[in-house]
Amino acid sequence: MGAGPGDPNLLTLRGAELLGKADAVVLDEEHFGALLKHCREDVEVVEGDYLQRAQQGRLVVRLCEGDPMLFSSITEEVAACTAAEVDFEIVPGVPPATAVLTYAGIPPADDVPEFRIVDAAQEQDWSVHAACPGTLVIYNGIGDAVAIGKALIAGGKPDTTPVAVSGSGTTTEQFTVATTLGRLQPDLKHAGFTEPALIVVGEAVGLREKLSWFETKPLFGWRVLVPRTKEQSKALSEQLISYGAVPDEVPTISVEPPRTPQQMDRAIKGLVTGRYEWVAFTSANAVKAVREKFEEYGLDARAFAGLKVAAVGEATARALVEFGVKPDLLPSGEQSSEGLVAEWPPYDSMLDPINRVLLPRADISTDTLVAGLTELGWECDDVTAYRTVRAAPPPQPIREAIKGGGFDAVLFTSSSTVRNLVGIAGKPHNVTVIAVIGPQTAKTAEEFGLRVDVMADKPSASALAAALAEYGAKQRQAALAAGDTPRKPSQNRRGARRRK
Repeated sequence: MGAGPGDPNLLTLRGAELLGKADAVVLDEEHFGALLKHCREDVEVVEGDYLQRAQQGRLVVRLCEGDPMLFSSITEEVAACTAAEVDFEIVPGVPPATAVLTYAGIPPADDVPEFRIVDAAQEQDWSVHAACPGTLVIYNGIGDAVAIGKALIAGGKPDTTPVAVSGSGTTTEQFTVATTLGRLQPDLKHAGFTEPALIVVGEAVGLREKLSWFETKPLFGWRVLVPRTKEQSKALSEQLISYGAVPDEVPTISVEPPRTPQQMDRAIKGLVTGRYEWVAFTSANAVKAVREKFEEYGLDARAFAGLKVAAVGEATARALVEFGVKPDLLPSGEQSSEGLVAEWPPYDSMLDPINRVLLPRADISTDTLVAGLTELGWECDDVTAYRTVRAAPPPQPIREAIKGGGFDAVLFTSSSTVRNLVGIAGKPHNVTVIAVIGPQTAKTAEEFGLRVDVMADKPSASALAAALAEYGAKQRQAALAAGDTPRKPSQNRRGARRRK
């Protein structure tokens, strides 16, 4: 099966289907490990010979880079399968020859009569290829790129012919140098290319400036630290990926049950027996805690019938909807305790038969919401639904990247994420862009000696990611306007490798 050119999202539907059924997979985990998400948990990862497993009737998937029928030894493996009387299927993959060019903004065949793919690992008469009237794509040639360029010129290709060299294609490490045959040597001198890389020769390279869409994303290749759990950060990470970033989730808090569960037990009993008029949720974790208690008692969302439900923000509202509960109140302005109080109706004995509100919250919650609701005439049961404790320190490579400038940006979604990250991993390096969700988080960051570069225009994780993308876009535009190559913040630290 062809794994495609590098981007795991370019795997074919047939490929994903077979990985889901596979009993064993043969792959290079360093390059294709991300594709294991399509496999069953009990799948066996195999190195080397796999025929014995196939002979036992097990479904074995052997992953190949790109397309297995293009410049590969697949015929030898097919012969071995035939000799072992093992049935086989060859699943095409998206070839780098077209995909990498597309990701680099180079049309493989733009109004030209020929699109030619050459393997430089095999002996070539470059004078023959110099006559190619269209686009010439060269595999396995990065080590001899300058010599190949000279040979094409010697074969009659003008030295002004556009050339692009693209490495780590279709991944967030993709890097492309556009030049001409005559300038290959000076322009590649400090580029640091290694295989896999493609050399593209032809006039189509000249369209790259207009068609480049991947490497021009606002956060392209930025390694962004998201100090939240995978569950909390899924939507945020997906948004960052859409901007070209590489999110790295590092939990700074661990959510644990309350030390004594009796308070929550009484609250759930009161909720079912009609003790409350309102239930207010201030986090998705609170929704999760109540949902788990419901499941413990054999209850479901129907227990909320007759109750009014409030959510502090969109993420909390989504968690409620997934539970089967549509919130009656959601702040239209600031998504915070203050925003919730600002739109909460005052208690009216004529309209409200019960004046009690249930607040299932964290053990470290502020008094803002209770004070605001009390002033509006409501009585509050402020119940500890869960505890937040500082998470364990992240692995050493992550800690070193945080302190050493390996991250390009960090997103702080609350004051506690600032305090906890510094506590478990140390302060981010001064080249790292610090993005915060609002003024209070900015104040906390500054108290820890951090320079705040980006602040969301409204207190939501989505707005924070968008603000960082806008910052990245402005940095990129400023570099281009100054005639410089756009650089990631991490490339500005001392000792970082420079690409010229």
